Amino acid sequence: MEPLAIMSDIHGNRWALEAVLEDIEKRNILNIVNLGDVLYGPLDPAGTANLLMPLGLSTVSGNQDRIIIDPSIPNDFNPTLQFVRRSLEKNHLMILETLPKTHTIDDTILLFHGTPEHDETYLLLDVHKTGISLKSDNELSALLQNRTESVFLCGHDHTPNIVTLPDGKIIVNPGSVGLQAYDDDEPFPHAIDNGSPHARYSILSQREYGFYIEHIMIPYDHHSASATAITNGRPDWGEWLKTGRATIPNG
Repeated sequence: MEPLAIMSDIHGNRWALEAVLEDIEKRNILNIVNLGDVLYGPLDPAGTANLLMPLGLSTVSGNQDRIIIDPSIPNDFNPTLQFVRRSLEKNHLMILETLPKTHTIDDTILLFHGTPEHDETYLLLDVHKTGISLKSDNELSALLQNRTESVFLCGHDHTPNIVTLPDGKIIVNPGSVGLQAYDDDEPFPHAIDNGSPHARYSILSQREYGFYIEHIMIPYDHHSASATAITNGRPDWGEWLKTGRATIPNG
């Protein structure tokens, strides 16, 4: 197979996306996939959409793509959602409406955001009262038991990861292009904390003895992204973008 660049969780971070796309181009990689949560964030959702639209990438919907176009969620749900909806044009919203939940490449590679069934569930990580751990092989096999593909590409938790299951199936999370830390209250208060502001993506290709997988970290103008988040009313995002660090809510 030709090398495949895997992106996820851009979150409207045009600055990070520009750096990642430039790196992919320098490596002469022609095939790129996008695992969702593309435009939601207090950054530059319209600029991000305009960069992506001409590329025609295979893209799946993330949970925060879905809420942008969900008419049952009011504009006052939160200020960031209101900002994103106000920033996007009709053609941007139409593209979000067409994104599938899953996408298969050559009957071998399955793309999705959280799990194949649920875009708000972490596939690889188990969040519990005392912290975060990697799910067991048995748990992961159960989540993928009805799937015939051999490679699974997921996002959502913003954490670069690779897991090989006993049956040979491989799960790859490329991490996040645009947001290296965040906090969340569900299912228990927790923080994702990658420790640096670098944009992240992954490369997948086939070698003699199996799949070659590389996690890439790209420096970019994260200070501009951070300042924009603060200007748009999200100092928490500003800190996450600047440092790649977050703290557990109320912790």
